[in-house]
Amino acid sequence: MPERDIYLLSPRALSPETIAVAFAKTSRSPESFRAIAAELSDEKSAQFHEKWVVGYGHASVAEHAVLHIAFENVSRLAIESIEGNRLASYTEKSTRYQKWGSDDFFVPAELDGHPLRQNYVDTIQLLFRTYAESLGPVRSLVRERFPRRENEKDEAWDRRIRSKYVDVCRFLLPAASLANVGMTANARVLENMIRKMLSHELMEVREIGEKAKEVALGETPTLVKYANAVPYLSETFNEFNHRISNIESRQSEDWCTLISCDENGENKILAAALYRFGEMAYAAALAHVNNLSSAQREELAGSLLGRLDKFDVPLRELEYSTYTFDLLMDQGAYAEFKRHRMMTQTPQRLTTRLGYATPRLITESGFGSQYNAAMEAASQMFETMYAINPNVAQYVVPNGFNRRVLAEFNLREAFAFCQLRSAANAHFSIRRVAQRMYEEICRVHPLLTRYMKLYEETWKGVEENYFTEV
Repeated sequence: MPERDIYLLSPRALSPETIAVAFAKTSRSPESFRAIAAELSDEKSAQFHEKWVVGYGHASVAEHAVLHIAFENVSRLAIESIEGNRLASYTEKSTRYQKWGSDDFFVPAELDGHPLRQNYVDTIQLLFRTYAESLGPVRSLVRERFPRRENEKDEAWDRRIRSKYVDVCRFLLPAASLANVGMTANARVLENMIRKMLSHELMEVREIGEKAKEVALGETPTLVKYANAVPYLSETFNEFNHRISNIESRQSEDWCTLISCDENGENKILAAALYRFGEMAYAAALAHVNNLSSAQREELAGSLLGRLDKFDVPLRELEYSTYTFDLLMDQGAYAEFKRHRMMTQTPQRLTTRLGYATPRLITESGFGSQYNAAMEAASQMFETMYAINPNVAQYVVPNGFNRRVLAEFNLREAFAFCQLRSAANAHFSIRRVAQRMYEEICRVHPLLTRYMKLYEETWKGVEENYFTEV
């Protein structure tokens, strides 16, 4: 019997395209990966990809070519497009632990030579100036409530409490704020990302797409060579932008609405678990669960989830029950919500028309009037720019303004999201969302959600303790 061997094909020794070919060829070659790779050159790899990936559409081969791309000084609005790909990994500059300088913002090229350009710059500078001015008063209040520990140095003290006051002041930062983001993705994902970005409504995003393609071609000259703008995307965007003009815009009565769920979702999950370990048809497993008493279903649920520890991931069978939510949350909360890419999310454009949240510390530090003045100035500038270009108007929207998003996910993802984002160290905006969504899911499916391990607070408690207005 051949001896088992597990090893790396190192990107330090082989190009991403060569590694992709080495993995691809194993389907038809009995040779080891090392032997296959030793016979390859960059030229032979490119020829392989031209024939099989480009010519015959075997795009899965491109998933073995992995790239790490650094994006620096791009707007947080553009970052949403960069991060809008499910099968990739991202790390971005945190608004919780870092502070922004007075010039750390983007001016869209759409405003070059336009009379509104200076008004836009003035408004963004007002927001950044107000942000900088808010740090002192809020920091002082936080220092009063979280005093220095014995023998704690001033620098260590500030590190310990920094997120508590920066968390609050970040509500003023606009979508034009510049940030850095690192991305790790395979060439197949990257090609799709570039196509979407080249078809985007914003010039900044299209320019980033062009640069990302140029950078990727240096490592994978074949796999992203044909990534171009997609008429289907741009034409569909334009078509629907016209269609929405006839639909009345109304505020929803509630900021968190469970639109739909699987009424028999808990039984479907329990049946799927029995199906996994048995030999019966699924219909038989479901019929069995439907006929169980409440006590028997509780016992079965305990068998499925009762052993979960804090960091355990529940079995995949929890994916057989789904939930659809219509949500309204501040943009700062959405910046964290969007990282949960196992969901299907449909965010609407940034707007100032849905109102804004006011953190309680802003008010209690005596900075409320300056905060409100800056937010109102942003709202006025948004309306002025919206009349010219609704897409470009998004840049001026601060984190504190509310945004609507439609989200659908399964119970397994609900466990991941609600437990992580309700933790004591999570931002209070996203804790409010996580606790409310947990409450709604628990209302319809209490049997399985009782096994979620959430921080002991309520969404109403978060509102009362951390917000003056939401």
